[in-house]
Formats: sequence, C-alpha cells, structure tokens
Amino acid sequence: MYKQLDRSQLLVRPLHERHNKVLIERDAVHLDAPLNSLPPESQRVLQETVERIRTARDAGRAVVLAFGAHTIKNGLGPVLIRLIESGWVTHLATNGAGIIHDWEFAFQGKSSEDVRRYVNEGQFGIWDETGFNINLALTIGACAGMGYGEAVGALIENESLIIPATDELTGSAAALDLAESIRRLNLKPGKRVVPHPYKRFSVQAAAYRHGVPFTGHPQFGHDIIYTHPASCGAAIGRTAERDFLRFAHSISQIDGGVYLSIGSAVMSPMIFEKSLSMSNNVSIQQTGKPIRDHFIVVVDLAASTWDWQHDGEPPTDNAAYYLRYCKTFARMGGTMRYAHANNRDFLPALWHGLEGSTV
Repeated sequence: MYKQLDRSQLLVRPLHERHNKVLIERDAVHLDAPLNSLPPESQRVLQETVERIRTARDAGRAVVLAFGAHTIKNGLGPVLIRLIESGWVTHLATNGAGIIHDWEFAFQGKSSEDVRRYVNEGQFGIWDETGFNINLALTIGACAGMGYGEAVGALIENESLIIPATDELTGSAAALDLAESIRRLNLKPGKRVVPHPYKRFSVQAAAYRHGVPFTGHPQFGHDIIYTHPASCGAAIGRTAERDFLRFAHSISQIDGGVYLSIGSAVMSPMIFEKSLSMSNNVSIQQTGKPIRDHFIVVVDLAASTWDWQHDGEPPTDNAAYYLRYCKTFARMGGTMRYAHANNRDFLPALWHGLEGSTV
C-alpha cells in the first residue's frame, strides 16, 4: 500500500486569525453604481445576449449561468442575487472555490487569503471553520439526498445544521458515513447553530431560498476543504455527482435557451460538453435530432482576435486554438459569442439591459 498524509497531524487554526484581501461590504458590486463601458464588440455581444435571454424566458426556456470563483471573489454576489430574484436565470453553477468564497463571505464578511504567505507558513487553506462547516454540511447533505451547492446553501440560509443521533443512521452508505463523521468529530445530536451575519451577500442562500438550482462542481484536491480532517470524500462525491446530473438536466432544456460562461476556463466548458452530449443522446432517441437552437456567450479577460463564427476552428499552430473555453464551446452547436470583458463590467450591464435600463 502507498502511504498517505495523516490530516490529523495538521495544526488547524481558527479562521479569524487569517488575513483576508476582500471585504464583501467594501468590495461588493452594487447595481446603483455607474456602469463601466465595454469594448464595442463586447457591447454588441451584450445586446444580443439580452435579447436572447428575454426571448428564452418568454418561452419558458432555460438560462444557465456558470461562473468561476472570481465572479464571487470580485464581489458580484449582489448582481447574481438580483438575476435570481428577477427570474432571469434558471440555474447557476460554479466550482468548489466559488462555493467556498460565497460561504466565507456569508460567515465572516471576508475571504481571499494571501496564498504566497500562507503556503510558506504551512498554513494555506488549513482553517477550521471553513473546512469544518462546509464538510459537515456536505456529509449531512449527502445523507439527505442533497446536492453540493444545495447543502451549503441550506447551511447558510438556515444558519444551522441538524446533527442526528448516530443510532438513527443505519442502512445506506451515506448514513453510515455521516455516523462515522459524527463519532470522529465528537458531535452532539441536535441543532448546531452556525450564524451567518452576512448571508444577504450569499448567492447560494438566495438560490436555495428561491428554489433555483445552484450546483457545485468541485475537483478533488483543488479546494481548501480537503485539508481539513472533517473532509469525507464519499460525501463530496455523492453531492457533486447529484449536482452534475442536475446541471445536465438543465442543459437538456437549453434548446431555445441561453448558456452564459463567465470567467471559467476549465470547469464550465468541461461539464457543458459532457452534459450536452448526454442530452443530445436522449434527444436523438426521442425526437430524431440533437439540440440546435441554443445561444452560448463566453465572457473572459483574455483578448481573442479569432472570428469563431466566421472562420471556424483555428489551426493547431495558432494560439487561439488553445483558448480552451472558446474552442470547446465553438464545437457545441448552436450560436457562440465571445465577449472580452471584465465580469464586474459585463454582469451589471447585463442586468440593467434585462431590466430595460441603458445597455
């Protein structure tokens, strides 16, 4: 057998000792602030996106918004919450880091540690409250049939976790995993109160409150919660798999709908292509044809001079070929547009356009 690192040997420090670079009350993006201008081509993409979302929602079609963790870290929670509340998006998806930043903002009003400093100190990511609470929420959620984002959203919205008695946890593997976690962490049964004084900034809580799917798509070893002794890989796998299949269901409804990929170079294109392939598999069996009438808009900071619609896929000796998110989405049928823009500029402008303000 190969040796493993023993997480019980780690010195796990309390979260309040960590220096954070982003304070949500100071850095949040608010919709009453003046809009920053977009490059002309991105402005045209924005206008087309507004029109396609309006058409999709009028027809009851899906509008899925997938985003990288910087969308949360950049303070865009209030904008995403308004998009949920206004009914413009029907599904949100992010990676494991997006889940964590959203939770930390809700719990302590700040997030984003100094990676260079804390790696050198042997402390990066090894913080108690983040690892303990998110892992416990996932382990409880796995037993309750919840998804990854749903489990964390419920924790934030309810500001509590219900710890069952271990003798009640029998039968399923998820129940046995939860019983083992309760014993290992020496938890008492009953309601465990976890205040989230800044939960008004939480996108996960808003999605849970409004019944809008918010799915988490983590990768093992990518996120700081894996450093905590409370981590349960089976629970992470169960909740993440449910979320992937929930995401795939929304993509199966994307014909006539809109998919927005905001600042996600890997997670969003990867889960979309597998989900669309599965959806096409079913659609072809049922209707004889794949999903065709979907609109994809990709937003990122990297400049792209390649015309994906007119010129097709670039050759492999062209640097544009290695903009994976463009290359992947250009292969996904429908219509794809790329907007070179800061998400702090694009998303507020999108909401104002949808609400009828100046775009």
